[in-house]
Amino acid sequence: MIADVLHFSWTVSDLEQSIDWYTRVLGLELVHRQRQENEYTQVLVGIPGAVLEIAQFAVPGVPPTRSTHMLELVEYITPRGRDLGDLAPNSVGCAHLALMVTDIYERYRRMVEQGVVFRNPPVEITAGANMGGFACYFYDPDGLTLELLQPSVERLRSLGVE
Repeated sequence: MIADVLHFSWTVSDLEQSIDWYTRVLGLELVHRQRQENEYTQVLVGIPGAVLEIAQFAVPGVPPTRSTHMLELVEYITPRGRDLGDLAPNSVGCAHLALMVTDIYERYRRMVEQGVVFRNPPVEITAGANMGGFACYFYDPDGLTLELLQPSVERLRSLGVE
């Protein structure tokens, strides 16, 4: 039985740059940093000699459930990985993180002013579970896809979010 989701993670090219961006632009809270340079990590990732720098983030004001963080960013210090190239949403293996917001248009405007590159401005969701809401895709400094999703007013109320 799967009991819960603890966190999700992806690899970045420059952890310091990513920490700055995820805290300053998205407003996530850095809750822990660590260097993993040990045998179990090398076995876990299947890379002999691997040295990782890790940063863990939480959403401010959202109480943790089973883990102290929801996002983990990893930089492989050694050995350096390769760039995957095209990270378009239809590329096999491409993932994205959706962040629920209540102020999509204001957040979109602020992020554009900060130089964030968006795939699209907020669009109305006209079908499916999030019908009546709005969403847009944008990119982090490594070109990883993220999404802002503002549920409909009714859905926000049902979730206890105002």
